[in-house]
Amino acid sequence: MRVKLIEDLPMATSAELYQLSWVIEQLMADPRRIVSMKDRQVTLLDEQSQHRINVSYAAIVLSDEQAAAPAPAQGSQASSAPLKPPPEVHRKEDFRVGQRVSFADQNLKRHVGEVVRINQRTATVHCDGRAWRVAFALLQHIVDVTP
Repeated sequence: MRVKLIEDLPMATSAELYQLSWVIEQLMADPRRIVSMKDRQVTLLDEQSQHRINVSYAAIVLSDEQAAAPAPAQGSQASSAPLKPPPEVHRKEDFRVGQRVSFADQNLKRHVGEVVRINQRTATVHCDGRAWRVAFALLQHIVDVTP
């Protein structure tokens, strides 16, 4: 890796660091890097340095297309489809009081509610009879399509 890039990382914005982490996750999840699979973890191979990295299955996130696609046959090359851009990172300016939003809690349960307050780093969302303070990056807009 180029040393100049590493020295510039502390100066990167949060959005740039998020995009970098997303690209790294996508590259690490490439099936061509998998060396072995165990009951709780998978071993990945860094092709450049030949280092083996153990990763928990919980750390691997498949897109809907990858989850639905059948596994490639042994010996065949994985598809070289271009990487998709990372999902949009929402900011404070993207939300208003009264908007309907959704988010996933720490147990990955999806909640839908209404923004009742905009704080400095979080939004207060009322749903399920409870107030939640949720970071803007974790919120998703709900679009009502009923006529």
